[in-house]
Amino acid sequence: QVQLVESGGGSVQAGGSLRLSCAGARYTYYSNDCMGWFRQAPGKEREGVAGLSFISTSSSTYYADSVKGRFTISRDVAQNTLYLQMNSLKPEDTAVYYCATNPGYYCDYARRSMLVSDFRYWGQGTQVTVSS
Repeated sequence: QVQLVESGGGSVQAGGSLRLSCAGARYTYYSNDCMGWFRQAPGKEREGVAGLSFISTSSSTYYADSVKGRFTISRDVAQNTLYLQMNSLKPEDTAVYYCATNPGYYCDYARRSMLVSDFRYWGQGTQVTVSS
């Protein structure tokens, strides 16, 4: 089974930055992959924050409107690691952040948003707290 381990969360002041890491994000031989970051605040459903998907030589990227221009998703194939760089953090970004993957599956984010049902494997979550 695929095991994802998240790190990099913590407490920061508004305007600060954090970089989340997701170790164990392996990729398929045929380069069909869907991966991304969700967040869940207390009492709320998980929402997609940033997604990255590949099919052959093409790719698609998704960002929630609330994080566009502030968050960047990326991957390091050699290190099997998915990243989320978070800049200009706001108190409303406070949540538990989860990484998720679905090897062998393509998410066409050019035409749709992220769905929990897109993903098969999930990390344990890492807390991000932003103080005003």
